[in-house]
Amino acid sequence: MDDDLKLVTYCGLYCRLCAQCGRIPRQAQRLRESMDREGYPFWGKAIPDFEVFWQFLTDLADEDRQCQGCRSGACGDPDCAIRRCAVERGITICPLCEDYPCEPIHTLAARYPTLIADGLQLKDLGLHAWIAYQEARAATGFAYCDIRYD
Repeated sequence: MDDDLKLVTYCGLYCRLCAQCGRIPRQAQRLRESMDREGYPFWGKAIPDFEVFWQFLTDLADEDRQCQGCRSGACGDPDCAIRRCAVERGITICPLCEDYPCEPIHTLAARYPTLIADGLQLKDLGLHAWIAYQEARAATGFAYCDIRYD
């Protein structure tokens, strides 16, 4: 798999803008660092199950462990029709498909209001510039769940 695409879903979402892959690991890392400064690795041992919690927090702070990317099949809906369609058509990212935005993308965009605009931006900017833009968004703390509709 192209490393450039590891964090780009077939539909055109960017994994680091998902709270599970971006915000939560950063928050877990900050909590772990704060607790470390307060001496929890030493004092926490008196708390029942602290070592289990500490390992969980360590694992949660590991961004790579939290997100394997949609393309790996380890993240996202295992029965994703958009993923299946893209693979069948040999499309790396849906915005590069001649039928974009299709009905499944419109359906998903009802929950992710930036999806189609982001996809059109990807077409305009090119993949590398688009990824740089998404990384800059992630650095602000933005996550899709801030504006996602259920």
